[in-house]
Order: sequence, then C-alpha cells, then structure tokens
Amino acid sequence: MKVYITSAAPAAGEATKAKAAPQQPASRRGCRSAIVTGLLAGVLLFRAALLAIEAGASLCPSATGCLDWRAGLGDWLYGGSGDAVEEFMNEWRRGRREASLLDPVVVEAAPDSLDGLMAEMDTMLASYDRLDMEAVVLKIMAMLLKMDRKVKSSRIRALFNRHLASLGIPKSMHCLTLRLAEEFAVNSAARSPVPLPEHAPRLADASYLHVAIVTDNVLAAAVAVASAVRSSSEPARLVFHVVTDKKSYVPMHSWFALHPVSPAVVEVKGLHQFDWRDGGVIASVMRTIEEVQRSSMEFHQCDVSVVREYRRLEASMPSTFSLLNYLKIHLPEFFPELGRVILLDDDVVVRKDLTGLWEQDLGENIIGAVCIEKTLGDHLNFTDPEVSTPSLGFQSSRCAWSWGINIVNLDVWRRTNVTDTYQLWLEKAISSCLSSL
Repeated sequence: MKVYITSAAPAAGEATKAKAAPQQPASRRGCRSAIVTGLLAGVLLFRAALLAIEAGASLCPSATGCLDWRAGLGDWLYGGSGDAVEEFMNEWRRGRREASLLDPVVVEAAPDSLDGLMAEMDTMLASYDRLDMEAVVLKIMAMLLKMDRKVKSSRIRALFNRHLASLGIPKSMHCLTLRLAEEFAVNSAARSPVPLPEHAPRLADASYLHVAIVTDNVLAAAVAVASAVRSSSEPARLVFHVVTDKKSYVPMHSWFALHPVSPAVVEVKGLHQFDWRDGGVIASVMRTIEEVQRSSMEFHQCDVSVVREYRRLEASMPSTFSLLNYLKIHLPEFFPELGRVILLDDDVVVRKDLTGLWEQDLGENIIGAVCIEKTLGDHLNFTDPEVSTPSLGFQSSRCAWSWGINIVNLDVWRRTNVTDTYQLWLEKAISSCLSSL
C-alpha cells in the first residue's frame, strides 16, 4: 500500500496523518492479469509446438509444421537441434547447390502453390513412418524454381503487352507523320529542296560544323536539331545531315522544308538516295545487317533462364530489324567527303554549344565520347579467352560509352577499317557468348 505525505500545515492539536492511496478497481486488475496470462500461454503453446516438431516428422499433425523447421527461428526457441532438423538442413544446403541442375520435367511437375505442396506432404506422411528429407527438399526446390519462372514470365508478359499496346494505340506522332505525308502531296512548299540549292556547297565544306542524325522519328529529329541550333553560339556554322529510311523520308522532308532552322542548314536524305556505286560498300552494309540479325537471334541462347516470351518481345520490336539501327557503323560510307562529324542520337536534347566538342583534338583516336558509369566488364564476358586475349588490349575496367553524342574522326576510321572489325566480332558473338548480360 502506497503512503502519501501531505505538505499542508496540520491544524492545532492534530498530528500528521498518513493517507492511503485510493485502491484501483477490481475490473482493471483482472484485465491486466488476463493479458499477462494470455501472453504466457501463447509463448508456452508456441514452445510446445516447436518441441513437437523436434520430436520427429511422424509427430506432426500436418506437413505445415514439418516444413517450418528452422525457418529463420533462433536455436533458443528450439532448445537444441534434433536429428530430423539436422538431416533436413543438410539436405537443404545440398539441394540449394544443385537447384540449377534440376530436370525441367521435375520443375514443371512441382506443385503450383503451397496448398498443393502441403497435400503432397500429407500423402507422403500417410504412406511412410517418416518423411524422406531428400524428396521434401527436391519438391520445395522445384516449387520455388517454378514460382520464380512464373514471376519472370509474368513480368515479361507485362512488358510484351505494354509494348503491343504502345504500337496499337494511335499517338500524335503517328498522326503527325500522316499529316506531313499529306502536306508533301498537296503543298509545294513541303516539296521544296532541303537544303536550298544555294546552301548545297556547305554539305561538304570542312569549315562548317557537321552533325549527323540517323533516325526515322520526325519529332525526335526536330527536337534534336532545334535544341542544337538554340544552344549554339554560331548557328550559321551548323550543318545537319539527317539520314532516314524510305518510308520516313517524305514526312521528314516535309517537316524541315516547312520548318527551316535558319541560319543553320539541314539535309534530309533517305537510304534509297545514296549513290553507292561501289559494290563493296553495298556488300558491306548488307553483311552488317545479316550478322546483327543473326547475333540478336542467337544471343538469348547463351542464357538458359531466358524464356520464350522474351524472345517474342525482342523479335516484335521494330528497332530489332530496323536498318537504321545498324548503319551508324557505316558513317564513312554515308559521308565520303567529310573528315569528321558529330553523331547525335535522336533522343538527345542539346543544352550546350557543340563547338567545343567539334574542336576536340582526337589525334589518332576514332571516337570521342563521354564515359558513362558502365565499364567494358559490364558488357563483355572476360572469362571467354577470345575477349581476354592480351593482344586485343581489352580491359574490363575501361569505361563503356553509348551513341548519345560522339565526335567521330572519319579519316582514322577509314584507315583502321573499324567496320570490318565490327563485323568480325558480330560473327564471333554468334559462335560464343561474348556478352556478360
């Protein structure tokens, strides 16, 4: 019983008295007792269940408890390790190492859910005095692998469906292309030369800053060109060479004919307009196309975890077989009269003057580019002897680069025959897994 001492002065003739604290209601004391009793009972029941599991698989009322052995619980909850637990854990560790070697037939026959696994475990318990730990681990591993593949397949299907939706839903860009094609047919201004005849000499003049864009996307090309002109301190020095395919040539021509970027100059040229009289050049371009298509189809065979839906997704992407996707490797053939060119991707918005990049001294180097966060080791399989050969000079720590924006020395490119080397490595990629992706 608590005692409280008052600080008030006592009345005359009265002694200081101790006052007892008011007693708590009996209902509150009973509620606290019930809570404590419930917690203790829960702990004791949980402990008893774990001890029953330790006693052996034959004592489990269902397979659920047997599959929870040591599932992230501390040894202090178990009060020791039984033979069944040790046997299960040993089989589990061994099974994890061999999970990747499971027969695909076994994986496909695995249960589709935890309820299915429990049903199979109950069947095994009904047939035998104790569970076969190796069989238990095998079924669990197979079920986990099957679930993992289902998750990957679902993600790939989602990407595939989203890709199909993006192709099937009309967009303003699709309408823009159709409107520009119509404008080309009815509006003489849309058919005017690009560039104008008086500006044609600039196309091969080395004193100008030449920018190449290889694309079939009209809107993206327009944004890239406009941003470069706006960011330039001397826009009159800029000469843009837009290379596109035959189906995109008309809308691309219409756009830049109706929306000139003066004082800069834009040339729009379709692949069908290149006068490649040299049969060797044509053969080289066709060889690149064939090798890239073959390597893209063979690439996924290097990874056994890739499923059929992913290949369908890759095969359905227009860029996979787009001619323009591969022809950047033939820049010297596109511009035989130029010594250098800035290669600009159509998804780039220029926010700085390109003159500094143009004036970079490349020496005997072919390409000047910004080093991204990736290295060659992220893209190439350096465990392959052909990649790690010292004579090639490849180093896994060397930075990788992308086509975003580059300054290209076309003269050195022609002397070193980079295009043939590129085609050779495409052939090697088909016969072995050179990529680490």
